[in-house]
Amino acid sequence: MSQCLTFESSISGESPPPPPRAFFGRDELIERIVGLAENLTPIALIGAGGIGKTSIALTVLHDNRIKQRFGDNRRFIRCDQFPPLSFHFLRRLSKVIGTDSIENPEDLAPLRPFLSSKEMIIILDNAESVLDPRGTGTPEISAVVEELSQFRNICLCLTSRISTIPPNCEVLDIPTLSIEAGRDTFYRICKHAERSDLVNDILEQLDFHPLSITLLATVAQYNRWDASRLTREWERRRTGMLHAQPNKSLAATIELSIACPTFQELGPDARGLLEVIAFFPQGVKEDNFDWLFPSISDGINILDTFCILSLTYRSDGYITMLAPLQDHLCPKDPISSPLLCMAKESYFARLSVDLYPDKPGFGEARWIRLEDGNIEHLLDVFTTIEANSDDIWDACAGFMRHLHWHKPRLVVLKSKIEELPNDHRSKPECLFELSQLFHSVGKNVDHKQHLAHALNLWRDRGDGHQVARTLCRLSDANRHIGLLEEGVQRGEEALEIYRELGDTVGQADCLHELAFVLRDSKQLSAAEESASRAINLLPEKGEEFLTCQCHQILGHIYHSKGDREKAINHYEAALRIASSFNWHDPLYRIHSSLSGLSFEQGRLDDAQAHIERSKLHAVDNPHTLGCAMANQASFLRGQHRLEEARSEALRAVDLFERIGSTNWVGICREFLLDIEEEMKSPVDCPCQRGSYDGGELLEMTAHVTLTNSSCSERTVQRIEVHTR
Repeated sequence: MSQCLTFESSISGESPPPPPRAFFGRDELIERIVGLAENLTPIALIGAGGIGKTSIALTVLHDNRIKQRFGDNRRFIRCDQFPPLSFHFLRRLSKVIGTDSIENPEDLAPLRPFLSSKEMIIILDNAESVLDPRGTGTPEISAVVEELSQFRNICLCLTSRISTIPPNCEVLDIPTLSIEAGRDTFYRICKHAERSDLVNDILEQLDFHPLSITLLATVAQYNRWDASRLTREWERRRTGMLHAQPNKSLAATIELSIACPTFQELGPDARGLLEVIAFFPQGVKEDNFDWLFPSISDGINILDTFCILSLTYRSDGYITMLAPLQDHLCPKDPISSPLLCMAKESYFARLSVDLYPDKPGFGEARWIRLEDGNIEHLLDVFTTIEANSDDIWDACAGFMRHLHWHKPRLVVLKSKIEELPNDHRSKPECLFELSQLFHSVGKNVDHKQHLAHALNLWRDRGDGHQVARTLCRLSDANRHIGLLEEGVQRGEEALEIYRELGDTVGQADCLHELAFVLRDSKQLSAAEESASRAINLLPEKGEEFLTCQCHQILGHIYHSKGDREKAINHYEAALRIASSFNWHDPLYRIHSSLSGLSFEQGRLDDAQAHIERSKLHAVDNPHTLGCAMANQASFLRGQHRLEEARSEALRAVDLFERIGSTNWVGICREFLLDIEEEMKSPVDCPCQRGSYDGGELLEMTAHVTLTNSSCSERTVQRIEVHTR
């Protein structure tokens, strides 16, 4: 009894620090933590340094419901303010809870009566300082902390960068701030600043990381910078400017995590690996670790530890980190980073594969769809610092080749390629691959211009094979912008060179391209002969992709001749080949063509089925998907389902605008105008019995001409303008 009286009359302990003034956007999280605390549930707030764990904990301690529930028995212990040994931890705990009369407790035993005598909430802030698994005094302190979490009258709340905490804690991973909360935090501190999109852009680049925002606002407030000056300083110094006082900086916060025993025990490669993760915008794909870093044997353990320390996190199969950590840890001199150079060489080896649909390694090259952002950044950096390296530019050409086949889009490397000296060994090949990307996204004029530049460079070097290859592609480029006579000339010139070289596959490729140009020139018999000769030149095995394309053009030719049976036979031959290899783009085109044939024959269910299949094979290529949407719109218009056609055409326009395919934006907008005119004044005609085909722009205009007499001339004229 006397012991209990002693507890009641003893010193009440230390009051917690005040709550933060600038605290926004955490209402739901605070509500959840308060609810857990009221139920005396042990809690662990886990997150990277500067994410706001301490601010959250202090806000909870000063919440009215917590004050009402626990009164003065709200305790706060900074675990990084004493040596990480059990003796120091117990002494600090004794002082904070108000049992100073118990001097230097050796374990929790003398404190248990007091701890169990009343309800209280205890915050252990920066608990990673005493719970680091590799720390000297961690086992003893961990045992004490785990027992504290088991008191039924105590709510124990930990804030920690390390996720090794008592197992019965409710773990809450602390996210970054919302956009609005980040802005409110900045302007609460930097009171003189007017709201600006320039500031918003910087906050977004900081991933709305609370400490980084606080430091940025503090520096801006100290210096009275406006948004323009702040932006200039940010562009010049980035996260290097995020320090308000000598002992309060982003760098110090990050380096504190790296200095901990658990990180140091990972060995000499740990810091370098962390820098590689910071270098890549997407982080490092976890499944790629073994082949990216063959010299590191315990990589998975290292990655796990990075996540345990809240230096990184897992996202969609990648190990990545918050932007402020990336900016601080990214190697300032990439060439001097052995592990980054190792990753670079590993990626370059993968990019060196000679891609073609019927060649080995084509399917495996789809890895680029998920990692194109990383590769583009890698090349952008190294083409700047090692601009004279042939390996870098070879990899650049390989990267664009991978994109052309598996993820068509434009690249930031365009201007660097164009600015290369004309005598640079890799310039013509890079121009050629860049031209293919322009073609893939429907920028046909740019496609031709870059091919023409590459052709001149190959001619200067006397490389007949490359000259013929480029001429062959130029034949197709001219066709797509309506220059059919020039297209024939380029194709015939390429064919003659391939004959001199004795290259039969090259000849077949030229004849295939010529067949397209001749078909669009309405020279159907010549086109048929050209495509048939191409097939006869090709071997039965080894050139299946080109054979498939030849069957497609023969299908188009017989369709134009009105011989539907032969057209279907060739489309089905192409379909068998494409299906056996699962080639998405040819399958899209074949099903698109078959949908048009089915529609003309009045087999609407078959037509719709082919359209649906074509869309399935278009999903990996945004440009082709847009064409599939336009095809669907054409089909719906042909059935006089004009509202649905308009909706689908609008979706196509939106997609083409997002990927920058200006030609097709114009074409679809003109198509929309025709639909809207029909909606106002319906016409009784079998509209649009053809189909939009992403690779067959002029075929589409021919269908319009043949099947929609009420609007064909106007539409064709509009389309030809956009095509050119």
